[in-house]
Amino acid sequence: MEASHIKYTLDFIRPGGTSRGVLTQKETHFLCLADGENWGIGECALFRGLSWDDRPGYQQQLDWACGNIHRGLEALREELCRWPSLVFGLEQAFRSLQGDSPMQLFDSGFTSGTPIPINGLIWMGDAGFMREQIRRKIAEGYRCLKLKIGSLDFETELALIRQVRQEFPEGELEIRVDANGAFTPGQAPERLHALAALGLHSIEQPIRQGQWEEMAALCRENILPIALDEELIGICDPEEKIQLLEAIRPQYIILKPSLIGGFAAGEEWIRLAGERNIGWWVTSALESNVGLNAIAQWTAGLETDMPQGLGTGSLFSNNFDSPLETDGGHLWYRADRDWNIPLLKSLCT
Repeated sequence: MEASHIKYTLDFIRPGGTSRGVLTQKETHFLCLADGENWGIGECALFRGLSWDDRPGYQQQLDWACGNIHRGLEALREELCRWPSLVFGLEQAFRSLQGDSPMQLFDSGFTSGTPIPINGLIWMGDAGFMREQIRRKIAEGYRCLKLKIGSLDFETELALIRQVRQEFPEGELEIRVDANGAFTPGQAPERLHALAALGLHSIEQPIRQGQWEEMAALCRENILPIALDEELIGICDPEEKIQLLEAIRPQYIILKPSLIGGFAAGEEWIRLAGERNIGWWVTSALESNVGLNAIAQWTAGLETDMPQGLGTGSLFSNNFDSPLETDGGHLWYRADRDWNIPLLKSLCT
């Protein structure tokens, strides 16, 4: 078996605003395996500024993984625990190589026509831009929206959500917000009370990660259900995962396979969270359709009916043609559409 890797830059159709700035491009890497006539591909979806493995030595670790591919997935997963996006790519590549076809990684109803409910993602921007996105997503059939907040004046964001709520009550539209750690611990209680009054489902990461005591206090008060996101990044030891969940006791955790170390790590988080009555859902992290396809197939096998965060595939102008399609608030796998297999295979040669 031989392995290789190649860097690929995804271009946003429209810049995406977050509390960390505006994104125009997204770096990713493809890891390719070849065994005779069989080949497999996986996406090592590095996220600059957020990934734990956004540090010196990434290319060297990719080279090392390719040079040691003969050791097998389990040994590589253990060795590369602290390089989560590499583990994510390796898990895909091995499944891709061993599957009936390179893009069939998990068996589930998703690839035969059962869609996955997803939230509509509303990017940060000025109030007019956010309002336009909200109107469009609702018209497209979304009944769960996730709003990125933290870049505008908080009163402006509150007024925007209030306006949506006046037209669409809780029973008709679920609203989640993601603060990406934009609030200080001092600001958070008052702001959570204001958001909770609007009947929101939850808030992701109201304060920055690493403040376990302050986050635990917010979760205990339960003004608004809290979902941990960035808080999970950088933890691969099972005992440390238990310590985090025990210390903070969040209402939810958000699983981003490329940031937490792939599917096996995600299933471990799910098991540990379930033992503590903590809910969860899965979110993509700006992968190409290669990584998104793998995440969606894995998620479908988890048999959850909660809306997932898997609607990012249409953000890029140079994404890969695929059967993936968002429609009516769901992610679909249109089996009558083809992958651009020649293009994907060419990345591996």
